[in-house]
Amino acid sequence: MNEKQQHDAAADLLIKEVDEDLRHEQLANLWKRHGILVVGFGVAAILAVAGWQGWRAWDGQQRKDSSQRFHEIASLLEQGKRDEAVDDLTRLASEGASGYRLLANLRLADLRQQQGDPAAAASIYRAVAADGSVAAVYRDMASIRAAYLTLDVTDPAQLDKAMEPLAVESSSWRHSAREIQALTALRRGDKVRAAELFSRLAEDAAAPEGMRTRAAEMLAVTGQADRG
Repeated sequence: MNEKQQHDAAADLLIKEVDEDLRHEQLANLWKRHGILVVGFGVAAILAVAGWQGWRAWDGQQRKDSSQRFHEIASLLEQGKRDEAVDDLTRLASEGASGYRLLANLRLADLRQQQGDPAAAASIYRAVAADGSVAAVYRDMASIRAAYLTLDVTDPAQLDKAMEPLAVESSSWRHSAREIQALTALRRGDKVRAAELFSRLAEDAAAPEGMRTRAAEMLAVTGQADRG
């Protein structure tokens, strides 16, 4: 290696050393300025993971406890201890894991209806329908059940309007919603609209058979069956 090559090699080595020193210095400065943040982020990440695992364990235990309580309530009902079961269902509906809160509310509403208190049952169903944490399909079902229970006491126009979003073709509950709308039309004395809705239901192959039969019978009641 000649003198020039030796000089160039020495210069390259010096540049690398200087670069390395600068990097170390920059890292040291960064650490001084932001080290606490880095540590904070690290601790936060560890706590987040620990918190998530802790929550999952807690949630699993909650579901297990709620499942046990629900089975115990079913046992009480089988033994005829309805009042005790209602008390336990009421507590589970407010304290249980999310899925079991829904189950408890639906069972509680069913019991209230069996006890001859449709107003109380409808109130529970309306509360379920208004609960944003419940899946839409169950909220819609609760709205339908509340509507059936209050057909004779709710303002027909108000009930008809409430059923509009559920009567669309894409709704899983469209047939029930349309039956309710037909019945509210009959209450208002609008036999033409009632007949139109009953006729659609009676001819709808996708509607439940029992509902199609009821619709055909109600169509005759409207007196519009043979009118074009």
